[in-house]
Amino acid sequence: MKKTILTLLVCLFLQPAGAQDDRGKIERACLDYLEGFYEGDSSKLIRSISPRLYKYGYWKNKNTGKYESDGQMTYQQAIDYARRVLARKNFAKADAPKKVELLDVMHSIAAAKVTAWWGVDYILLAKQGDTWTIEQVLWEGPLEK
Repeated sequence: MKKTILTLLVCLFLQPAGAQDDRGKIERACLDYLEGFYEGDSSKLIRSISPRLYKYGYWKNKNTGKYESDGQMTYQQAIDYARRVLARKNFAKADAPKKVELLDVMHSIAAAKVTAWWGVDYILLAKQGDTWTIEQVLWEGPLEK
């Protein structure tokens, strides 16, 4: 009986540790995504986004004040963008928003909200093996002040 209780207690403590490990990996993937764009670090983007990335967003037209589609950004376009940031040294300002909120974490999928200088991104991630990568992003910008 003591062995059964001990086994149950061990299982209860190990599961949250695994979930906490996943939460940390998901948050790291989201921060790598943000920092990849902010710092022009394509290696962080490569580590955090899936080659199947589908990023789609809406930007506020300054002339009309209406939100318009900015079209899709592919994996390669994201990497190229980061490389341009680095080449032009067009880094995000030191006080630029960099917030990650985990919305839901399951066994193989997760959802997060990222707040950045360009606006808000809703991110869907998938777990492949032990790695979490960003599969889809839907964003809207800019942040209202």
